[in-house]
Amino acid sequence: MRVLSTLIAAAVAVLPLLAQGTGSGGADEVAVRDVVRRYVDAREGRDAKALEALFTPDADQLTSSGEWRRGRDEVVRGSLASSRASGGTRTITVEAVRFPAPGVAMADGRYAISGLAGEAARRMWTTMLLTHEADGWRIAAIRNMLPAPPVPSPSRP
Repeated sequence: MRVLSTLIAAAVAVLPLLAQGTGSGGADEVAVRDVVRRYVDAREGRDAKALEALFTPDADQLTSSGEWRRGRDEVVRGSLASSRASGGTRTITVEAVRFPAPGVAMADGRYAISGLAGEAARRMWTTMLLTHEADGWRIAAIRNMLPAPPVPSPSRP
């Protein structure tokens, strides 16, 4: 009887996670990809309210220039200022979404800014950490990185 009650307790604990669809290709992956899309749309539309709605209150961002933006207000303000200053068109192509823990998602993607006045497109990498809140997925952290040049391999004798 004790084994049966343990199995029932385990099933009850796991069922909500299965219902969330936390596996690859599930409803949560679709929702995370949608948050990233809405982030790009809000940046392109210079929409502060739409951006604000996508972040947790304690969100932070490390930009490719090394600037830290801490807290939702600073992330939104800095993102919009950066969009105004640089211009161009932003795209993020999500290449992978994974769920390292229940209610936590990591989205990795290629981040490009094209159409910069007299400059080649900036090609970067972005990683977004999202958490599942009562009303959906929210961005808790963004890390934007410029690719480093390949490290030369040591010569072999």
